[in-house]
Amino acid sequence: MRQQARIVDVAALAGVSAGTASKALNNTGQLSPATRDRVRRAAEQLGFTPDTRGRALSSGRTYTVALLTTDSSGRFSIPITRGVEDVLSAGELATILCDTRDDPLREQHYLRSLIARRVDGIVVTGRRTEPREPIDVPRARRGSVPGDLLLPVVYALAASTDPDDASVIVDDAGGAASVVTHLRGLGRSRIAHVTGPANHRSATERAKAVAEAAGPAFVGEPLFGEWSERWGRQSVDLLLRSGPDAITCGSDQLARGVCDRLRELGKSVPVDVAVTGYDNWSVMAEASRPPLTTVDLQLEELGRRTATLLLDAIAGDPHHGVLELPTHLIPRESTLGTS
Repeated sequence: MRQQARIVDVAALAGVSAGTASKALNNTGQLSPATRDRVRRAAEQLGFTPDTRGRALSSGRTYTVALLTTDSSGRFSIPITRGVEDVLSAGELATILCDTRDDPLREQHYLRSLIARRVDGIVVTGRRTEPREPIDVPRARRGSVPGDLLLPVVYALAASTDPDDASVIVDDAGGAASVVTHLRGLGRSRIAHVTGPANHRSATERAKAVAEAAGPAFVGEPLFGEWSERWGRQSVDLLLRSGPDAITCGSDQLARGVCDRLRELGKSVPVDVAVTGYDNWSVMAEASRPPLTTVDLQLEELGRRTATLLLDAIAGDPHHGVLELPTHLIPRESTLGTS
């Protein structure tokens, strides 16, 4: 039987000391990226599997990170999790997914369990973008390092209301404005808007940004309702009263409903009315008739940036404040037509 590779074997193949090899694989120490890559390639070539129990005992870490989410459907948390794991897996950290289902008691139960398990850090995310109260985790005593968390936490998609916390969010207003720039570039001069509930931050921010970016080209008032294809269909009869040549929607579900109703009324999309969505939810945007021009939230990248900030905090270099990431416009047939 083939003998299991040891850290000294990895070090010999990479041409470094055993200590350097250990630092490279544990993502610690002041090493160059080239050295870390060389050691990791050597470990892969030899099929080296680190002794996680020994590593945890020697470092005082568990090499586990929790992702605490309120998004039961996974619509937003799944792509964020993929991005988080892209970064954490490189450092051989495992991710524990905890779904609180918007239940404060369930959240407290998970937090007690995660603290008892001594996870190295926590990512907090959900399906809404409203700033949320910070989770209850141990902090340093005042007078030592004021306000610093003993357990690193980074918030994704929805910012913490504590400005000392690290949060990574999406530039919703910029995404909505990019839709208007796209439509105006195509010669559209009468732009209407339909979106979700008026008490949702994402709905109000997107509606406000569309109206401001469109200026005199904005017609009527933003229509607020539910995040559904049904509301998208119902809104069309109201929106058409102002004679729009473009309808921007606060989500892809709404836009798909808008396209369906326009087709029922004999209107061509985009010849008569161009339609845009938001979120780039592939099961909606690509299956729509026609496929939707929409705004991609870049959630995997958001997850990667969140995990990077968390790793920095775990290493003793915490970040503070809100990092706002750009969106990306995906043009498709609902505004461009077919060539």
